[in-house]
Parts: sequence; structure tokens; C-alpha cells
Amino acid sequence: MGTEIPRSAEISEALLPGSEKAATTEEEHVPEWKEQITIRGLAVSALLGTLFCIITHKLNLTVGIIPSLNVAAGLLGFFFVKSWTGFLSKLGFTVKPFTKQENTVIQTCVVACYGLAFSGGFGSYLIAMDEKTYKLIVSFLGLFSLVPLRKVMVLDYKLTYPSGTATAMLINSFHTNTGAELAGNQVKCLGKYLSLSLVWSCFKWFFSGIGDACGFDNFPTLGLMLFKNTFYFDFSPTYIGCGLICPHIVNCSVLLGAIISWGILWPIVSQHAGDWYPADLGSNDFKGLYGYKVFIAIAIILGDGLYNLVKIIAVTVKEICNSSSRLNNLPIVADVVDDSEASEILLVKKKRDEVFLKDRIPLGFAVSGYVGLAAISTATIPLIFPPLKWYFVLCSYLIAPALAFCNSYGTGLTDWSLASTYGKIGLFIIASVVGSDGGVIAGLAACGVMMSIVSTAADLMQDFKTGYLTLSSAKSMFVSQLVGTAMGCVIAPLTFWLFWTAFDIGDPNGPYKAPYAVIFREMAILGIEGFAELPKHCLALCYGFFIAALIVNLLRDITPPKVSQFIPIPMAMAVPFYIGAYFAIDMFVGTVILFVWERINRKDADDFAGAVASGLICGDGIWTIPSAILSILRINPPICMYFGPSSAR
Repeated sequence: MGTEIPRSAEISEALLPGSEKAATTEEEHVPEWKEQITIRGLAVSALLGTLFCIITHKLNLTVGIIPSLNVAAGLLGFFFVKSWTGFLSKLGFTVKPFTKQENTVIQTCVVACYGLAFSGGFGSYLIAMDEKTYKLIVSFLGLFSLVPLRKVMVLDYKLTYPSGTATAMLINSFHTNTGAELAGNQVKCLGKYLSLSLVWSCFKWFFSGIGDACGFDNFPTLGLMLFKNTFYFDFSPTYIGCGLICPHIVNCSVLLGAIISWGILWPIVSQHAGDWYPADLGSNDFKGLYGYKVFIAIAIILGDGLYNLVKIIAVTVKEICNSSSRLNNLPIVADVVDDSEASEILLVKKKRDEVFLKDRIPLGFAVSGYVGLAAISTATIPLIFPPLKWYFVLCSYLIAPALAFCNSYGTGLTDWSLASTYGKIGLFIIASVVGSDGGVIAGLAACGVMMSIVSTAADLMQDFKTGYLTLSSAKSMFVSQLVGTAMGCVIAPLTFWLFWTAFDIGDPNGPYKAPYAVIFREMAILGIEGFAELPKHCLALCYGFFIAALIVNLLRDITPPKVSQFIPIPMAMAVPFYIGAYFAIDMFVGTVILFVWERINRKDADDFAGAVASGLICGDGIWTIPSAILSILRINPPICMYFGPSSAR
């Protein structure tokens, strides 16, 4: 994770494959912003938004790790529209050309839609309230909070926004002759693995029986002893796909966290049952082993989150103070490339700037939108959550733009959004201030307000960067974000309802544990009641792991890259402490496959690993729909495949 923007960032951006140097000339026709938003594009966005909301809910409710699906959104958007236009052309119809601007709008709309499945709190603070509630208005506020600063972030500060830049390069490449051929092959690859994943998930269902101990999801692949400590491979295409997408260090960090917790720490703690905590407690009692699992995970998450929050704020302040020295990059061009290339790059940049600034979003519209929605929310949210008084809501909206700016700037530098960290800080503060009379609900609601605004604002800036590099209108980007958010306000709750109705959400012994709901609720309770109720030595262990998270992060920053690339990430290590080791095994299988693939053929791995991963995740996600419908209709799998010791026969 870099702390400074390279001085050659603007140059390298222009020279990347698929960039405007290859795909754009000054004379290229750029559609008007209204032409970039099409009915077919919105239809595809709604379809993909539904699929990705289901995938996000499933990951949120099982392990809480959600990889970026931006590339899959761009690729599938390209596939659906190209397939549709090709089909109509064969029938003799005249179709409107599919442009990279329309492709960008689809990707933006899809990301805005499924983003609400995450920032809307369906797997965290909403379930932590133990109520099936959802407030729509808050989600739009983040879109208005930083609109006036889009020029500052993208043009003046020249923030890289790595995910937005990578997505733009991908979309640009699709709309060149060579890139279209590669995109076609990627789509075929994605379709192949989507089909395999869907068929496999369907096959697994027939053996999953009734209850939580049947089927391939409970296959003791590493032996019954390790199975008891959750070390087994559960044949999940989704987690293998996540392993293919996530960086190697993330997957290895998750596995290391599983080994430390379920392989070493929990067996040691469980040996002290009857001494450190009553031996007769239930498996889900916070005064027993369960308390160690949850609160040590919280300590690691807080240590990691607070370290990176302070670090990114410090970097942000430093970069803002020094930004004026980087506003003019013309001397850099002269130093790096010859006159002809410099002239061409300057023409590309000029074209980008003109398109980006052409369709301005009025400052008054953005300010009035934010103020209006904040006023409505300030009046209505206390009616839904009475413990959260109106003045707490108002204070949240007054400071939210500043926090959104810090988070968006930090995301532009590091590609790491700390929206959940800001939400946790708000949770602690509000819960402790309100106290025992409604502090939990008030803290969780305040967390939701903060997360929605800060997360959405960072996503919007990522999309502005993508739009800038694909010559898409800023106005079309903003409108597609609005439309995608509106879609998400409908699709995200409906798809969550599917899970809520069909499955036992929040069962600690089931597949849909909703881990972050438990963590968020206990953090709120901790803010109110303090540490008195924790089991013996739990607080000392929490302190130790909190400090360890700080030290590990510090080591990652002060050591050379050749060393730091092997130092684990505490946030990733924390997840299996509570959930278990099984998904870490699956993700590690994915990372091993990718590692071997890269050694055999690096180009093929770079070109197709994302398509394979997206296919595995999407196929398993699609099967969730018929699986949920069968569960709602009370149609159970016909076979229970169960494994036990031979002596029990």
C-alpha cells in the first residue's frame, strides 16, 4: 500500500494498455451524457445488480469477506449488451452501437446497486438490532456529499483510485479490436465456470439433508479431529473464487489467523473450562469460550482499523499540503517521453479534461440535495430508532462530509476504504453517550448513517475516476449512481428477504452466522457496559492482540517491500477467529491454484483468473435463488451425507 502518488502517475496512466493513447483520439465522437444512459443498459444493470446483491448477501452472512466485483460487472455488462445487439442484428434490426461510455454507466450502476447490500448493513448493524428494518434515504446522502469536490479529487490532486483506474483500462480494452477478442474469450471462460459452479452447487444440495451436519459442506477432508476444530475443505466455489480474486497475502493471512485461533488458541483456552469460565455454559454464551472468540476478533479489527485510520488521515493531510507541487505535470512529460509522445499524451489529457468538465453538476444542486435529504433523515430516523435523538443525527451529517473526504482521499491513494472503521467509531461514541437506555440501538443506527455516507462517497469518486479515463460524462456517472442506488434500495432488501425467509440467519452453528452482526452488537454493548462481564483473562488477551495488530501494521509500513509483502494483514487474520477455519482452507486452495497458474503461464493467469473467479462466485450465487425457493416451499434435500467415526457404527 503506497503512501504517496508517484510523480509519473499521470504519464503511466496514459501509457497503460487500453488507455486513451490506444483507444482515443481528439476527433473521437463522445456521446452526449443522455445518450450514455440507455434502457438496455439499465435493464442489464438491474439484472446484474440483483445477482451481485445475492452474492454480497451470501458472503456478508457467511464470512464477511467481499472481494471487488467491479471487473465482473464490467465484463458481464459487456457480454449481455453485446449478445443482445448481436442477436438483434442477426434478425435484421438496426441497433445503436455499444460504446465504452455505456459500458461504464452499466458498471457504475451495478456497483452502486450491490454496494447497498454491503453498506446497508444487512450483514452487520441491521441484524445486530434484531429487527428487519431498513432506511432508504441515508444511502443517497453520500452521493451529494462530495460531488462539488470531484474536480479537486480527480484533476487537481490526480488521485489514482486503483480500482477505478483498473476498471477503466479494462473497459477501454473491450472497445478496441484486440481487446474485444480477449473480452470474448474471457466471457466464454466466465460462462464455462459459471455453469460448472451452478451444476456443482445443485449437485451438492441433494446430499445436504436436514440440519447442519450433512453434505459436502461438512466433509471431513483433513480427518475428524481437525474437522472438530473447523479445519476442512467444504467444496465451496464461492470461497475458491474469492481466493482467486483476493491477493495472496490476504488469503495467507486468513489461513494464518485460522491456525493461530482454531489450531492453537481455542484448544488452549478450552482446556481451562471450569477455571477461566464455567464449564457448563452453552456454546454461544459470551461468558464462555464464545466470548473469547468474539472479543479477541474485535480487538484485532479495532487495532488494524484505528492504525490505518490514523495513517491515512496523516497521509491525506501530508498530500493535501504538498499537492500544489504536483498540479502541473508538463515538465514530467518532457523528462519521460519524446516530443511526439508528449504531444499525444497532452491531447489525450486535454480531451479527458474537456469531457469531464463539460457536463457540470451544479454546486447548488449538490448542496441542496445533501441539506434536503439530511433534514428529512434528521426528522425521520429518530421516529424509526427513538434512542437515536435528532441532535445525534444532525451532528453525524455535519461531520460526515469531512469524514467522507478523508475516506475518499485515502481510497484514492491506497484503494482501501475505511468506511466500517468510521462506522465503528460512531457506534462506540453514540452507544457510550446514550448509555444503557437504548444505547445499543442508537449506536448501531448511528453506525449505519456514517457507513452509508462515507462508503457511498468513496464509491462515487472511484466511478468518477473510471468515467474520466473512459471519456464518460460526469453527469452520466452521477445519474447512474443515483439510479443504481435507487435500484439497490429495492433490490438489496428484497434479495435479503429471500435469505431471511429461507435460511436461519444468525445461527452460530449454521452456515449463515452473520459474523459482523454479532461483532457490531457486542461492540455496542461493550461501549455501554465496559469490560466487567468478560470471562477471565479475556481482556488481557484482547489488549495483547490489539497491540499486536498495531505492531504488525507498523512492521508492514517500515520494512522494505521485499519483506513487507510477506507480513500478514491483521484485519484478514481476525475474520476466522470467530467464524472458523473452513473458508480459510477454501480461499487458500484458490490462492494455490492462482500461484501455480501464474508460474506456468503468467499472461493467461492475468487475463483469465478474474473470469474464472467471477464464474465460480456467480454460479454459486445463482443457485442460492432456487435453493432459497425450495427452502421456503419446505422442500428438503432427499439425502443426508454424514461422516462419523467407524467405532460409532
